[in-house]
Amino acid sequence: MSEFTHFDEKGNAYMVDVSDKDITKRTAVAEGNISLSREAMDAVLGKKIKKGDVFTVAQVAGIMGTKRTADLIPMCHPIGLTNAKVEFVVDEDRCSITVRCTAETEAKTGVEMEALTGVTVALLTIYDMCKAIDKSMIISDVRLISKTGGKSGDYKIEG
Repeated sequence: MSEFTHFDEKGNAYMVDVSDKDITKRTAVAEGNISLSREAMDAVLGKKIKKGDVFTVAQVAGIMGTKRTADLIPMCHPIGLTNAKVEFVVDEDRCSITVRCTAETEAKTGVEMEALTGVTVALLTIYDMCKAIDKSMIISDVRLISKTGGKSGDYKIEG
């Protein structure tokens, strides 16, 4: 069983020292979902949201979120991203949007938190832009899909 790495023997929180780790190429992909009402989905697809084009604004917000992760997550190392990408898959029949964020770096620590933050910020932006039409939207299933690089090796979600 793995141990938590951000606490010392007295239970005090600290940032993990990565100075002895090798710099490697690292990637992470995360995704999440938002379910909307039919009215909100039609407004998004028809570009009728008063705050602007939902996909463009959420895409930029998600990328900005990846770049600000260390400012939001206390024990997360600030890293230089080499790539951040936010993509959308629309399911019109189910009135849902899946957001996928890919983050990449060459660093001593991974980019899982950056990918997860990018997805979450993009989803929250969609919610913010559509809340005048639908306050009952549901954000769900935010998760890490895959990661590569680093000491712990590669990971890919099953299924």
